[in-house]
Amino acid sequence: MTAPIRIAVLRERATGETRVGATPETAKKFIALGAEVVVEAGAGLTASIADADYAAVGASIVADGAASGADIVLGVQGPDVATLAGAKPGAWIVAGLDPFGQRPRIDGYAAAGFEALAMEFMPRITRAQSMDILSSQSNLAGYKAVISAAEAYGRAFPMMMTAAGTITAARAFIMGVGVAGLQAIATARRLGAQVSATDVRSATKEQIQSLGAKPIFVDSVAGIEGEGAGGYATEMSEEYQKAQAELVSAHIAKQDIVITTALIPGRAAPRLVTDAQIATMKPGSVIFDLAVAQGGNVEGSVADETVVRHGVKIIGYANTPTHLAADASALFSRNLYNFLSAFWDKEQGRPVLDEEIGNAVRLTLGGKVVSERLLA
Repeated sequence: MTAPIRIAVLRERATGETRVGATPETAKKFIALGAEVVVEAGAGLTASIADADYAAVGASIVADGAASGADIVLGVQGPDVATLAGAKPGAWIVAGLDPFGQRPRIDGYAAAGFEALAMEFMPRITRAQSMDILSSQSNLAGYKAVISAAEAYGRAFPMMMTAAGTITAARAFIMGVGVAGLQAIATARRLGAQVSATDVRSATKEQIQSLGAKPIFVDSVAGIEGEGAGGYATEMSEEYQKAQAELVSAHIAKQDIVITTALIPGRAAPRLVTDAQIATMKPGSVIFDLAVAQGGNVEGSVADETVVRHGVKIIGYANTPTHLAADASALFSRNLYNFLSAFWDKEQGRPVLDEEIGNAVRLTLGGKVVSERLLA
């Protein structure tokens, strides 16, 4: 009888990382598929999950060497090669691997003979939606950005009519209407703000309006969709950038809250808000830069610091989902389970990837880097 496949769940070692790659819920599901699940002691503590919770569903808890004998290693961020000591030759490393930012680590996986599967390279196709870590984590990030901005803002969000007079509603402007931006719109609306939003993709106008927000778009420059393969935003042309900057400059001066969300995979975050534009905002206004870890959409933003420029607070986290560790872990771990279980071969007792998704997420194989996106 073939031994069950061994899945290891490691404690995250990256600074500030509070999430975990598997929860008791997903560990139980993997065990139901016939896998053996080994969890490094303390792996879930920062996400409010005790070791006993994993043990209760049948997982083994080990103090050291959790990767030893592993066929699959699950993580949130890519583990260092040293942490993978004892993993089987050809073991799968399944996590958010930051392929462009952590290329030396990817080369290390190849040299060690591991098969690295980058979850952020998941193709944006219908059948892979439940596996998409970027979407699940961005959703929470968009929510947290608004909540954090509301906390930093020295006034109320909703209009309030009181015996002492009326408090006007805050004006919130969302720049970039992907998953994070849409959730930011919805959250700001729920808090009672007057919300407007913009994006380089004209198709998002209807999405903005459907959430009760006002779309702010350049109509004088035609034929610029700003949408590339897989639904990701592309860089804007110089003509569009100029027209957009003029429109935003006039609009941003009237805003109390600005949330910027623009990211381009594998590239530095585009600059959306300049110091000159910040200077036009009212003192006490707040800007939350969701792209601060990738260079920032906002001039002068610094990760995990509150910067005050012209009386405006500029904030942003290096890793926003970690500020919602329990929910972020629940969604992330389901993404990993949905991915592996979708390809589970009952006869082999392990997942067997197809070409469409397998080739998209696979970075290394047979001692080499094989991802076309890294070799281009």
